[in-house]
Amino acid sequence: MSSYFSEIEPIRYEGPNSNNPLAFHHYDAQKQVLGKSLAEHLRFAVCYWHSFCWDGFDVFGEGTFKRPWHSGADAMTLAHQKMDVAFEFFAKLGAPFWTFHDYDIAPEGDSIRESRRNFDEMVERAEAKQAETGMKLLWGTAKNFGARRYMAGAATNPNPEVFAYAASQVQHAMTATQRLGGANYVLWGGREGYETLLNTDLKREQEQLGRFMQMVVEYKHKIGFKGTLLIEPKPQEPTKHQYDYDSATVFGFLQKYGLEKEVKVNIEVNHATLAGHTFEHEIATAASLGILGSVDANRGDHQNGWDTDQFPNSVEEMTLACYHILQAGGFTTGGFNFDTKLRRTSIEPSDLFHAHVGAMDTLALAFTKAAQMVEQGTLSEFVEQRYAGWNSDLGRKILSGEMNLAALADYAVEQNLNPEPVSNRQEMLENRVNRVIYG
Repeated sequence: MSSYFSEIEPIRYEGPNSNNPLAFHHYDAQKQVLGKSLAEHLRFAVCYWHSFCWDGFDVFGEGTFKRPWHSGADAMTLAHQKMDVAFEFFAKLGAPFWTFHDYDIAPEGDSIRESRRNFDEMVERAEAKQAETGMKLLWGTAKNFGARRYMAGAATNPNPEVFAYAASQVQHAMTATQRLGGANYVLWGGREGYETLLNTDLKREQEQLGRFMQMVVEYKHKIGFKGTLLIEPKPQEPTKHQYDYDSATVFGFLQKYGLEKEVKVNIEVNHATLAGHTFEHEIATAASLGILGSVDANRGDHQNGWDTDQFPNSVEEMTLACYHILQAGGFTTGGFNFDTKLRRTSIEPSDLFHAHVGAMDTLALAFTKAAQMVEQGTLSEFVEQRYAGWNSDLGRKILSGEMNLAALADYAVEQNLNPEPVSNRQEMLENRVNRVIYG
């Protein structure tokens, strides 16, 4: 086992009165909430890419972290070192899951064959590390966006050979995810969009993407993968417009290609921000459409127009999202994955622990507040009252198709309808929510 974090003790729950910054104050993994432990509800995962692959580089400056596995030896030696460090971190943090892209854990080689050999070697090592530490895989995915070949997209690329290369990565990554016991497989279309309509055939590109997804579903069933397939919506960045703009857009796409019963969404908080939505909206929308799968838990900056991937720290924002997750029945195969970056100036190894501990505490507290809202009927009784008329004979006949437009018009005239509006009581409900969160 690596000793990179040798000065850090395993993170324990010490309660809200503890002054230890490297202890959980709200995340008591075994605490029972609505019949399950917090660990079972939240299903926390640590992402491999930002936490162990990113060196602090941004478009304005070089990397700042200077981790020993970022340079200094051949690529595969560094990959093994990085994986040792990652699993040391996982074990000490106590999050039960992790997530990866294929080229996070293995370097891309000089040929497709070499890349696959590298990946196979590291998957075998990951399998051993999982057995050693008890870690589980929340999901795997393929990095079909970073390489030069994908500058015009992967599945939506004008060159079918690029499409084929991308397919080979997804096939290989899904097979690896199955081997590692992954609960889900994510399809993240990092560059599936356009920069300009001057050279873009929208219909053709979306048909290519639809066929790609159909092939993935076919392969899932062929190999007997039992996990859930997930699409991660993102509206923009890096392309001007992404085809997977938000949950509603993804659902329309899935319906068009007959995939709405096969694929769900992995919703990222920061992507909701970029789409002009709240995270709560995206969760509620996906739940209403029956496609809520998993969550990438982070936050954006409303004063910054890009994907800042900061660690979540707002109990208020996360409480409302957790409420809708609970209303939808909670996670099944999904969970909260920390697709998050340290700030470039947070360069100490311990900073990675501080960030995750704070995020896990934030979500644990938010989830318990959301559970309290569910138990108390803080909102649900008012929603039921608001739509009570649709349980009447009139409402039933309208929704069942028993009354057509002409019959409904005749009814309105015959009954001399003159309905009076009823207050939505928004301010009162906002106060009720705040009393739960801050009470």
